[in-house]
Amino acid sequence: MEKTVDNSFPLHPECPDVRRLADNPAEALLRAEADIVAAENAAEFDRYRTLENLEEAQQDGRGVTRRTFVAGAAATATALATAQFVTTSASFAATKTGTLIHVFLYGGLDGLSLVAPDNDAVLSKARPDLLLGNDSLALSRGFKLTGAFKPLEKWLTAGQLGFIPAVSDERLSRSHFQAADACNLGGLPNETGGRGWLDGLVDNLGKGTAFRSVGVGSTLPRSLVGNNGALSLNSVGSLRLNGDQRFRAATEKAIKGLFTGINHPVEEAVQEGMGALATAQKLAAKPYQPAEGVTYEGVGRAFQQLAQLIKGGANVRVATVGMGGYDTHENQGTREGGQLYRRLNELAKAMAAFFTDLGPQAADVTIMVSSEFGRRVRSNTGGTDHGHGGVVTLLSGKKLAGSLLGTWNGLDKLDSGDVPEYNNMFNVYGAVAQGRFGLTNAEVDKIFPRQKYAPMKLYA
Repeated sequence: MEKTVDNSFPLHPECPDVRRLADNPAEALLRAEADIVAAENAAEFDRYRTLENLEEAQQDGRGVTRRTFVAGAAATATALATAQFVTTSASFAATKTGTLIHVFLYGGLDGLSLVAPDNDAVLSKARPDLLLGNDSLALSRGFKLTGAFKPLEKWLTAGQLGFIPAVSDERLSRSHFQAADACNLGGLPNETGGRGWLDGLVDNLGKGTAFRSVGVGSTLPRSLVGNNGALSLNSVGSLRLNGDQRFRAATEKAIKGLFTGINHPVEEAVQEGMGALATAQKLAAKPYQPAEGVTYEGVGRAFQQLAQLIKGGANVRVATVGMGGYDTHENQGTREGGQLYRRLNELAKAMAAFFTDLGPQAADVTIMVSSEFGRRVRSNTGGTDHGHGGVVTLLSGKKLAGSLLGTWNGLDKLDSGDVPEYNNMFNVYGAVAQGRFGLTNAEVDKIFPRQKYAPMKLYA
């Protein structure tokens, strides 16, 4: 069947000439359409200008208008844009200062294996096999920190590493799926409309580049789902058009031609999406070289992508990194050589490498590490079951108010065997964002529906 863009410029998808434009039929058709649109624009420029003038002069609302013209001309453009740029968004001016990176530890981190009160009678009785080792680091208020975080001791000494214990929310269950969902949304799905809390935060940051919201990984986390078009990428170099490398440059040229001069909002989105692709390609043109002495391993490779973007001027404002392996029902291994110790050590090395690599730019970055829930106080012989009262970790370029932050009222009265909720999770999230970006209480309130924000002092 013949497909026609305009009677003067017929397009025959079955034509051998069209198929020779690319191996992929869809790409071939795209390039053919681009050539046709270019020819149409050249031949019909005066006619379109006349129609534009006619619309401005019309008083009775009849005839050809800009709306009807654009609706027809942009139909193909919209389809192509959604196919090629599902996750890109328009680029705008600068936003509020800094970058917030949310690291989510999937599985439910046992916070008492990260930080714990020293010489605590409850812990000595309930989990003698899971107490922190002799290599632990001292924190304020009688707490100690696992030796797995030794790579971050420099920032602990400088007052830039801190921990908030006993963090939870009454809406969190002991289900991985339900709790992780609520943490990423900033509430229950019916309260948030399925929109992520980081996407709500972006509303308060003003306009920014297409890289202002970035999720490192193959899928976009729930925390970034919403209205602001976050990018999801495994690596900076992976942000490119799909299809054969041989035809990629020609495809980009064709798309730019299709979305130029169409007088439609999609034009800006696609053009700026192409700008994001150009930025990524420029950054990935040569192998990334971290600062001297810095190496990235394990989860550190995700941080490397963010370092490349931040140092390359991509203006990242919020970003996410996910790390699994924290569901420790058995063989938890709190001390050196143990399973959980190794996971925490990998994370600490990654954050230390990242901040070292950023150099002076680390002053504008805050990393917040959290998990869907904590775990029960009592050991189940080598591991712990799902519980509440987890720990949130902060590594910030801004000096913190202390190494142990928030409220702590001890373990004398447990919540059904769990660490009590002394610090609400979403107040913690909000306070971290507020201190990083200078938000008002009212702005934070809007991020978490049905949650009345209670400010917390986290920064010095």
